[in-house]
Amino acid sequence: MDYSSFLQMREEFSLLGVMIFLLIFDIFATENARKYFQPLALVLFAAHTLLNIIPRDAFEVAGGMFQYVPMQTYIKSVLNVGTFLVLLQAHKYLNDFDKGIKKGEFYFLILSTLLGMYLMISSGNFLLFFIGLETASIPMAALVAFDKNNRRAAEAGAKYMFSAVFASSISLFGISLIYGSCGTVYFSDLALIMTNANPLQIMAFVFFVVGLFFKISLVPFHLWTPDVYEGAQTNVTSYLSVISKGSAVFVLFTLLVKVFGNLVEQWQPILWVVTVVSITVANVFAVRQKNLKRFLAFSSISQAGYILLAIISGTALGMTSLVYYVLVYVFSNLAAFGVLSVIEQQSGKVQLDDYNGLYQTNPRLSFVMMLALFSLAGIPPFAGFFSKFFVFSAAIDQGFYVLVFIALLNTIISLYYYLLVIKAMFLTKSENPIELVASDGAMKLSLVICTLGIMVIGLFSAIYNQIAVFGFGI
Repeated sequence: MDYSSFLQMREEFSLLGVMIFLLIFDIFATENARKYFQPLALVLFAAHTLLNIIPRDAFEVAGGMFQYVPMQTYIKSVLNVGTFLVLLQAHKYLNDFDKGIKKGEFYFLILSTLLGMYLMISSGNFLLFFIGLETASIPMAALVAFDKNNRRAAEAGAKYMFSAVFASSISLFGISLIYGSCGTVYFSDLALIMTNANPLQIMAFVFFVVGLFFKISLVPFHLWTPDVYEGAQTNVTSYLSVISKGSAVFVLFTLLVKVFGNLVEQWQPILWVVTVVSITVANVFAVRQKNLKRFLAFSSISQAGYILLAIISGTALGMTSLVYYVLVYVFSNLAAFGVLSVIEQQSGKVQLDDYNGLYQTNPRLSFVMMLALFSLAGIPPFAGFFSKFFVFSAAIDQGFYVLVFIALLNTIISLYYYLLVIKAMFLTKSENPIELVASDGAMKLSLVICTLGIMVIGLFSAIYNQIAVFGFGI
């Protein structure tokens, strides 16, 4: 084996280099030097993102165990942008955090999960996929319980760990059945072997995909999501809802096409039902929520259901729509979580009623939250409208007219509960509204970037066209 071929794994080694440097700096830096830790970490991660934003030619490493195609650069870049925004939003939280935990731990855990997602996305067999899955899941449990003095965070961490272990076990059992029935775990070989699906292969597929459904929080495998989102620190919740979920849906699409493409008659009906149930149940329960973190949890479950509209098509248009949808979702959801985070950090308020009259004291934050919710609801001319349009188009292109019609009806329900928050901020009067909230420069920068993304991405077709260049390159 030519070990120099591993140097082609540019994104992975670049991220690993950032992680190791920050770890050494955090351990050995003086107290005076440590005040530069966060600016240095943000600059290094931004440089990592920019240096790896241009696609390269496809290649394989370790006999096809690691496979790179140009589309993966866009996928990883979307995750990088979202992670960078989360780190900006966590800046003040980590500066104010005076409970004996170093900032380096937070960064190292975040980047460790991101490295695991990289491996999942570029895996060429189920062994590397599972290594990446666990690399992404185990540090995430530590992030959820990061505030060790918070009982609710500890409870959320335990719930996440149990759910992650259960989901991984189910997926691993499915992988073992795949290996038992086919004699290989390489994606390219499995695509040739699974030509005539037998009952064992179908059962293996069901077990494997159910484990991924847990990760994505699709109904009926979503019950852990509201409790974990509510208990975890808000910046961790935003990372979990956007970056972790985004990587999982990319992987799901890739595996359905590359490995289980010959089982399309089996998995399309399953996705059809899961899509309808996820969107409908999540929307109905979101209407009932009074805690905004639980509210956004059910909103993210609903958004995952809409993403399935791109996945179920299994086409180049579907892949392009999926990447574009997640890009828009990153800006929209992180804008909402950013506003929620800065208010929670300074006032401790996360209930819907607490936001009554927010516009009176915090007009800018109210405006950003309004734009984010309009985008999540799919109202034109914001970017969320175009992302929903493209996933609907991908599903219609494959003849899923009834499915798209049901999804469109559900957008009315989602518009209603998003407007409940906007009504509270702008129309409902309060004698004691939340006082003026001051955010630091990093949070302001993140909210500005999110706002620009919401308002600009949908209007520049070049972004969608550039993603579409590589189309089905997975």
